[in-house]
Amino acid sequence: MATTIKDVARVAGVSVATVSRALNGHANVKAPTRAHVMGVVAQLRFVPSSAAQSMITRRTHTVGALLPDLHGEYFSELIRGIDLAARARGLHLLVSSSHGDAAEAAAALRAMNGRVDGLLVMSPHVSADFLWGNVADDLPAVLMNTHVVDGKHSSFAVDNHGGAHAMVRHLVERGHRDIAFVAGPESNFEAQERLRGYRDAVRQLLPNQSEQVLQGDFTQASGFRAGNQLVALRDRPSAVFASNDMMAIGCLSAFNEAGLKVPDDIALAGFDDVPVSRCVNPSLTTVRARITELGGLALERLASAIEEPEGHTPQHRILRADLIVRQSTTASPLRAVRIDSS
Repeated sequence: MATTIKDVARVAGVSVATVSRALNGHANVKAPTRAHVMGVVAQLRFVPSSAAQSMITRRTHTVGALLPDLHGEYFSELIRGIDLAARARGLHLLVSSSHGDAAEAAAALRAMNGRVDGLLVMSPHVSADFLWGNVADDLPAVLMNTHVVDGKHSSFAVDNHGGAHAMVRHLVERGHRDIAFVAGPESNFEAQERLRGYRDAVRQLLPNQSEQVLQGDFTQASGFRAGNQLVALRDRPSAVFASNDMMAIGCLSAFNEAGLKVPDDIALAGFDDVPVSRCVNPSLTTVRARITELGGLALERLASAIEEPEGHTPQHRILRADLIVRQSTTASPLRAVRIDSS
């Protein structure tokens, strides 16, 4: 039969309550007693029940993360940042995806209620009403890259608008006047902000030029399709700015197949600075979105809200984006340009 907490108490010569307090790190257990109890725990190879501990501490030591998708380097880097911060705090991570579907997002959030101590939420479907209907009032939650800014939930976002504006400015400074933009999913908040940044920059810096927007969905395949559309044009733009790196890499494949040289025949830029953007040829000019940092900061804030729910004050922060200039827009060496958030 499996060893029980009563067996540990009997062998250690202490009460069950003392064993429980020692296992849960209570300060009112003296160091020699704790060491003695933990020695017996090791001797008997006792494994505490996580369910029982949760009933006592009312903590699962697990946090949930709801993301729009789990595929691709962007989400890999985001999860890496969350996971590194969670492990440093001794927390486990439960990850789910909404797959772009509002009903799936709601079901995932409801399924996590009672199983996690707090939530990280990144979803195009997030609104105040959505959170009210699917997240328990007493469950801490931190929002990432959403348009919701309220008095209850902390939020962290990348300066997507400023980053896109800076990229258009860079291309204009390189002499480009006809700049096409490959947009991301229409319902995605980040995609909306990047498109807004592109449009504002074109209106401000190229008032006599019309914007040229092609629709994509953040996948490499949609970038390849957009690239082929641009290749087929009689009057091609001199530069293309894709709303994320994977679509830019898709465009690059289409240009290579058509025999167009980047940046000599057409300049190309992306957004996010995922690791592969440094490895393609030519290396990709992009906007560093600080994805890993975003995940880590959001987790740290969530952990603080879990540990001190009464003293938690919502925090709203926009992370700066950096323009990373590489070979796809210029033959010059790599340089980074800091973009101040507005």
